[in-house]
Amino acid sequence: MESAPSRTAMFAAVSRGLFRLETASPWVLDDALALVLVGPVWQQLRDRFDPLFPGAVRRESRAAVCTRSRYAEDRLAAGAFTQYVILGAGLDSFAWRRPDLLGSLTVFEVDHPASQAWKRERVRVLGLPLGDSQVFVPVDFEAEPVRDALGLAGFDWARPAMFCWTGVAPYLTAQAIESTLRTIAAAAAGSEVVFSYRAEDCALDDVGTEFARIYTPIAASVGEPVQPGWPVSEIERLIGRCGLKVVDHPARADLQQRYFAGRTDGLRPYTFETLVAARVT
Repeated sequence: MESAPSRTAMFAAVSRGLFRLETASPWVLDDALALVLVGPVWQQLRDRFDPLFPGAVRRESRAAVCTRSRYAEDRLAAGAFTQYVILGAGLDSFAWRRPDLLGSLTVFEVDHPASQAWKRERVRVLGLPLGDSQVFVPVDFEAEPVRDALGLAGFDWARPAMFCWTGVAPYLTAQAIESTLRTIAAAAAGSEVVFSYRAEDCALDDVGTEFARIYTPIAASVGEPVQPGWPVSEIERLIGRCGLKVVDHPARADLQQRYFAGRTDGLRPYTFETLVAARVT
């Protein structure tokens, strides 16, 4: 889109916000700014698309969108990183949500120039503070290497960094995924990336299958078609070829135990996306 974030970025932000509104605490991710950043249009998006998805599909997809952010931020908190790169940042509100993690951290938000300009205008209108540690990195992914843009923005390739790349790879070709992973592999030893990818169809349960059936044509209609899914073995081989080592590849049951244990509402993330963490060695 030329004057706003991608529709899928808007969908993700609305999912984070509605998860908080519609789900009992404790929340796996407490994003009170998501709907504020989207603006009043969030209600239109909800009213248009919610009726298309059965209740269980809505709940699990929103839980998954929040889980992937929480998982990345937990990996960040557990490491000794001073740089956090959010690739395809969209309307991510990390820099305002997690002052506990900022400290000496520099946050690089990488996104398309038009999307980023729209977000910065929303930030200005809302009066949200912008610190020196929050760096916006506009990148036309089709015309400019991410590595060059990060370098110009002050990213230090000699210092370990955490890369968050969630909710993006399901829309990318295998070639584009490999290119990005090779860029990340050029970072300092000890750097990590958390990314999510589309699971292969045979790995989906009924809710994941129904989500794919409904969502795939929606994403295509807004110009962001979902790509075929990946078998676990193939994505791990790709990660290895790119010079990274898988350090965690949690199944849905692992995430459910980690983030949703003890709940009485049966909430869990969907199976449409799978998370993986990999390290530069």
